Amino acid sequence: MSPSDTLANTSSRRDLSQGGERLERRLFIALAGGTLLLTSWIGSLLGLQPQVAQIPAAIGALMLVSPLVFGALKEMKMGRPSGDSLASLAVLAALANNLYLAAGFLAFFLWLSELILSRTAWGAQRAIRDLVELTPDIARLIQNDGSEKETTLAQIRVGQKVRVRPGENLPVDGRVISGQSSVNQASLTGEAIPIEASEGTAVYAGTTNLTGQLDIEVTAVAGESTIGKVESLIREAENAKGHKQELIERLATYYVPVVLMVAALVWFFTSKSEIAAVRDQAAERAVTVLVVTCPGALLIAYPTAMVAAFAAAARLGIMIKTTRVLESASNIDTVIMDKTGTLTTGKFSVGRLAPADGVDPALLLQAATDAEQSSNHPLARSILETAAKARILPRAIRDYKELHGRGVSAQTNDGQVLAGRAQWLMENDASIAAQVEEASKKIEGMSSVHVMLGGRYLGAVGLEDKLRQNASEVVSRLRELGVRKVCIFTGDRLEVATRVGEAVGVDSIEAECLPEEKHEELKYLIRRGHRTLVVGDGINDGPILASAEVGVAMGLSGSDIATNSAGVALMNDDLRHIPFLLELARRTRGIIALNIAAALVLAIVGLALAATGRIQIWITPFYQAGAYIFVIANSLRLVRFGEDVRGAEEIRRSLESSRPVKPTRQAIVQRVTAG
Repeated sequence: MSPSDTLANTSSRRDLSQGGERLERRLFIALAGGTLLLTSWIGSLLGLQPQVAQIPAAIGALMLVSPLVFGALKEMKMGRPSGDSLASLAVLAALANNLYLAAGFLAFFLWLSELILSRTAWGAQRAIRDLVELTPDIARLIQNDGSEKETTLAQIRVGQKVRVRPGENLPVDGRVISGQSSVNQASLTGEAIPIEASEGTAVYAGTTNLTGQLDIEVTAVAGESTIGKVESLIREAENAKGHKQELIERLATYYVPVVLMVAALVWFFTSKSEIAAVRDQAAERAVTVLVVTCPGALLIAYPTAMVAAFAAAARLGIMIKTTRVLESASNIDTVIMDKTGTLTTGKFSVGRLAPADGVDPALLLQAATDAEQSSNHPLARSILETAAKARILPRAIRDYKELHGRGVSAQTNDGQVLAGRAQWLMENDASIAAQVEEASKKIEGMSSVHVMLGGRYLGAVGLEDKLRQNASEVVSRLRELGVRKVCIFTGDRLEVATRVGEAVGVDSIEAECLPEEKHEELKYLIRRGHRTLVVGDGINDGPILASAEVGVAMGLSGSDIATNSAGVALMNDDLRHIPFLLELARRTRGIIALNIAAALVLAIVGLALAATGRIQIWITPFYQAGAYIFVIANSLRLVRFGEDVRGAEEIRRSLESSRPVKPTRQAIVQRVTAG
């Protein structure tokens, strides 16, 4: 953990504590002011002189209006007069007209509504802090002699080893090097079913170790851990403003002068009335107009809906970077998916070796293993796993190079070895075209890695990848949601991409693409007016994830979440979250539109009632509260959106785990062994 990370965590906790203290101070002011108002009211009921009875009301009103005045000054300083400005003006106008008790109660209820909103905001911050505090501050560091030492996260470094006992939360991201256990990752992925962790399993900070002791090699700490990046995404989303919120704020800027003008007109015409009772109410009606038209409900129409939408998405492990991303997702008409690791599992297995004439298959696999030993590509890992099972170990290499989207090259004692795409090898030596074509026929429909050693073509390794369980279902659902075009962009061979595309039912396939070629294809679609969403692994698809209106990075790995290219990070590999994201975005858009319409209609109705004297000044705070309650309650409908998705997934997994397993008969095992 860097000093800046430590400082940020400490500052965040301090801010949270100070937020609670500020709420307590505000509550004290509200109670003190309310007590003074109540005293004044009781005094007037008991028949005290009006001048005496109104003294506590005047003091209480001044106490309660002061926070509103400070808020108004901030709004004026920013050049955006809004709710606090109108509220302060209304209370001060009531005081100027000797309506002390009315001004006091008006300020009290407005201040109370501010307190409720502050408490809601503080509660949201607290929820975020609770998520982050799933990561303990102390870790058990395993020292060189095998003993344990408790130390702070600030002293933990990548590469060190920590021990986590049953029932404890993991303090770091890492890889299990010893032990077996069940780990609950619901805090990150939203999946209630624990994973089984053993040697080599990647585990994450903030998740819970349930059953066994684990020794973990640290791969990321604090702000660089997965849960730390999740917090960063949430913080970015909190501070970001979408197009609609900016529009609302601009509207509120023009709204205040209009309301002031209307209030002035109401006062002018009422004060000129021939009826004395109406003239006496001129100031009160003008004040009532100011209060009843405060744009508070309008200003929270957007953020309350977005907070609820983000909560619904986070429950399913969908982390959205900014509100603008969710806005854009509501208009998507074209979805582009990578193949490997997106539509397919990305877990390859070597299906067939296709050596060239006169080449020993073992030599082909040895050369491929030598070349791919330093690569992190899924195909490379699969080749290494197969080689290990065949007891083929990678040999020493030098001058290793990885050419993005093409392949790898390295020097061995037997000469230069090249492993990668067929086209790349033929660019290096056009004479091998016939041999490449012959090898490709043997592994038709499979992904392939072609190999050359010392200028000699050795053949190809064919690898198979399984289609994700819900891939075709997801494509069908996208069409139901109005997506006009579903595409596959992949660097894999056309035959392999076609097999996957036909299985899931996509509209078009762009195969054998380099990353820059994928980018050009995407820009072509954008120029034609398509509103695009790209789903990829967040590594090779960086350019198109960044260029699309919405980029979605698949998977829980830290590199996926860390990528700045994608606007959305899926904490698990469930493709059904793509149509859910589009549904959520569209539902959120509808909720926001309804919030804005309701806030404006209530303001207009209130204005008409106040101008005609049909609503009393005492009622206006409750009228405002009604607008707040409608907007908040309408937005909160989004919080429960998606619960059926999570529930259905948990039921499905529970049924799968309870299915009986067909027994293996001993006689069959013996026959297979004997054969």
